[in-house]
Amino acid sequence: MNGEFLVAILVPLGSMAMIFGLFYLGNRENMAMIEKGMNPKEFRNRPAPYRNLKWGLLLVGAGIGLFLAYILHTYVLHVSDENPAIYFSLLAIGGGSGLVASYRIEKKETLDKEQ
Repeated sequence: MNGEFLVAILVPLGSMAMIFGLFYLGNRENMAMIEKGMNPKEFRNRPAPYRNLKWGLLLVGAGIGLFLAYILHTYVLHVSDENPAIYFSLLAIGGGSGLVASYRIEKKETLDKEQ
């Protein structure tokens, strides 16, 4: 009973404090940019040409990682109980390899544009 009462009070307070903190820090960042002579709206709307590539490779890598975890769990390890460590680790490895591939593609494209 005591724990439920604390959760009912602390969760809304923590949520409101987080929202207030985000708005407060965003406002301070904008004010600092204005003081330095920068326009915050131009900074926020800069183009990000490789955003879709990054998300695509991240999701493809994560999907491949989940598929490999399923194959390992079902056909290779022959374990009857659940083993979530395989799924989490291969999900992270696949997603990370997708992000590394995205970085290498972006780096290659920017180096080709400079030459």
